[in-house]
Amino acid sequence: MMTRVLPPDERGLGLAAAILADGGLVAFPTETVYGLGADARDGRAVAAIYETKGRPRFNPLIVHVSSLHAANKYAEIDGPLHILAEAFWPGPMTLVAPVKHGLLSELVTAGLETVAIRVPAHPVAREILDRFDGPVAAPSANPSGRISPTRAEHVLAHLDGKIDAVVKAGPCQVGLESTIIGIEDQKPILLRPGGLPVEVVEQALGREVTRPSTKTVTAPGQLESHYAPRAKLRLNATSPTPGERWLGFGPDRFDGANLSPNGDLREAAAQLFRMLHELDEGAKIAVARIPDEGIGRAINDRLRRAAAPRD
Repeated sequence: MMTRVLPPDERGLGLAAAILADGGLVAFPTETVYGLGADARDGRAVAAIYETKGRPRFNPLIVHVSSLHAANKYAEIDGPLHILAEAFWPGPMTLVAPVKHGLLSELVTAGLETVAIRVPAHPVAREILDRFDGPVAAPSANPSGRISPTRAEHVLAHLDGKIDAVVKAGPCQVGLESTIIGIEDQKPILLRPGGLPVEVVEQALGREVTRPSTKTVTAPGQLESHYAPRAKLRLNATSPTPGERWLGFGPDRFDGANLSPNGDLREAAAQLFRMLHELDEGAKIAVARIPDEGIGRAINDRLRRAAAPRD
């Protein structure tokens, strides 16, 4: 198979939608990361996502749709989840809600009674969804457990020849996966920190968002080891040691990469996966301390999972 690189123009977007309709796999940009899309109603197409990524079948996928109205066709979005959907869609937030059975491939939900669903804000993603006119399952377009792609080049580095097409439309603005919110005992819970800070979610709801009471995988991005480079990471470092590459944050005196010399957490989030890709040459990587507040919590979540012991 030859992977086609499609431009984000009329013809390219039309071809992307046609490939999805024909059961193919298309990588495309969202505001968070590049997703690997397939028709969420087509079991064979969804199975191809799992096979291409090497993704465990117990790890559910996020379904992308064009609007809250479309989301309600496949999930029961009410109560606090409806409040959040109205406040933050389109945007970098995924909601885990009771699934409406019989409309999506069961592989999408990994056998759960819920589905993870979101409305992306990226204009290319929205145009593809409008042209396709259906739900698209789209986890990050990379081998399972590895660094997420924020550029088409990252996708092609690992999946060239394994997928039908990638829509090349520049870097992703947010650079971290979506925040995932669910419900447990009728209370909102944070299933994965991401591009929307949890403090903003709590402000919209007027209540605290808690952590789930179990470590059972109920949403994407919850595996202990995830987002990992080949290189080993040492977190909260104050300086690099011999043989380590440096990934800094804020003003520092060391040679290497820096997520944000000015200490801007949003800039750091947008740069994180790109810089991990660039530093990942089998060496060790020392990572400076990142403030654990706002979107910094999502950055630290990705770094902890990237540094976790691997199989």
